[in-house]
Amino acid sequence: MNIKLFTVALGITLSAAAISASAQKAYTEGVATISMSAMGQSIEAKSYFRTDSSAVAFSSGPANIKILTDNKGTYMAVLVDVAVASIKKAAIASPAEIEEQLAQMPPLTFVPGTETKVINGFNCKKVVATDTKANKSYDIWVTNDVTLPVTNASKYYAKAGGFPIQYMTFQNGQPSEVTVKSIVEQKVPAGTFNIPGDFEKITMDDLKAMSGGGH
Repeated sequence: MNIKLFTVALGITLSAAAISASAQKAYTEGVATISMSAMGQSIEAKSYFRTDSSAVAFSSGPANIKILTDNKGTYMAVLVDVAVASIKKAAIASPAEIEEQLAQMPPLTFVPGTETKVINGFNCKKVVATDTKANKSYDIWVTNDVTLPVTNASKYYAKAGGFPIQYMTFQNGQPSEVTVKSIVEQKVPAGTFNIPGDFEKITMDDLKAMSGGGH
């Protein structure tokens, strides 16, 4: 498993949802399909959500990875399932580790633009997001077509003026582009937000060691 891909996905988990005041469609439970580009690789992830929990699931080589979080931003677990190696591990983050991950996200300010376009069926408007610490700017695209349940971590994009459809997540200060491909309202399968009983619970440090030690 590539720990860098995991941390990019973690950035998505921490910044994927935003609040919008003028929604046409308010989702309370369902699944969003997300594509992301990281280190020359394209990854497709499924983001399952409901009002109290979310889970981002994707594959990295032979590993199936799922990141669980709660709506308060106080709980996070990373499930790693590698069938060919008979590995089933669940790394549970401490509150301090969650705070550390959030603190690593660069501070962004948002200035609405005038351009609009349709991305994957969503009516979007351009917003210029500026990393005030690094003095770098990024074009992101938000929509007022939809809202999703708000998590504590979603405050990262809450001031962008809409739900982000094409945006940046960050890993060690490096941006990766994320695009929401679709959002479907549906009942999330039972057990989606739980750690199965056959997974061994470990620490985040154990996970990093297992993944080669890098961030």
